[in-house]
Amino acid sequence: MLFTLRPFRHEDLIALVKHANDATVAAHLTDAFPHPYTEAHGRAFLEQALQSPPLRRCIELNGGCVGAIGLHPKTDLWRRNLELGYWLAKEHRGQGIMPEAIRQMVRLGFEAFPEVTRIYATPFGRNIASQKALEKAGFTLEAKLIGTLVKNGRVEDEWIYAVRRG
Repeated sequence: MLFTLRPFRHEDLIALVKHANDATVAAHLTDAFPHPYTEAHGRAFLEQALQSPPLRRCIELNGGCVGAIGLHPKTDLWRRNLELGYWLAKEHRGQGIMPEAIRQMVRLGFEAFPEVTRIYATPFGRNIASQKALEKAGFTLEAKLIGTLVKNGRVEDEWIYAVRRG
């Protein structure tokens, strides 16, 4: 499936809200990702994404925004790390898009941040699809933290995957 990673644009708002408002998207992300996902949420996200273009990318397929992927720089003791976050519209999952989007984002992250040595992601233990996407993109499982998260009243395991420079 041919897709493009590109900076977000204001005109992505309608597609962004349409796809991000799916409960299955929010179910696998932090509570900071709202559900329902409104037009106001989409506008706020786009404003932030447009201020940091190398860090947030739209996953564009057939001319429309169908997902998002981003790198979040860490500070203090973790300053040589970037955290990876991503989601994809339900109808485009399982088509090999996400592993390739992750690979492209890793290249971008290491190019844009020469001091960074590690990019990591923390899928829920039950999110097998995300774990497989990370593994296909070259990430290694570093840790399984049992019962550390709470999402929608349910205790979740946190798995930590990472890829290192070089």
